[in-house]
Amino acid sequence: MDLTVVTYVVYLAISVGLTVWVARTLSSNGRVFLADVLKGNEPLADAVNRLLVVGFYLVNLGFVALYLRSDRAVRDASGVFEALSVKLGVVLLVLGVLHLGNVYVLNKIRRRGVMERDQRPPVPPQQWLAPGAGA
Repeated sequence: MDLTVVTYVVYLAISVGLTVWVARTLSSNGRVFLADVLKGNEPLADAVNRLLVVGFYLVNLGFVALYLRSDRAVRDASGVFEALSVKLGVVLLVLGVLHLGNVYVLNKIRRRGVMERDQRPPVPPQQWLAPGAGA
């Protein structure tokens, strides 16, 4: 079998495995964060979590597929490792950037929600006093 094809098969296997592992890890650990962002609305947090995972799969697996092609033929074992290291390194960087982007956006939403909660009075006003009447 051609070493270029071996490189493609190993690249796809590792990239898809990494994508699935990262998506599951982010999904299970991000659920609590989403529930906080969405003010305790658990069904909405679950739905948003599933949508984020689907989007993550689509973007990352699409990138993995587009990045499969190699400009050079792989001729020996060291070429396999060199090609794999470059391809997998870029995939890992893209996974990290996607993760940081998600966390950044969700943190912005969370901060806005916390600020809105802090601006509301803890109890509704009990009565209204005319200026100068009670002082």
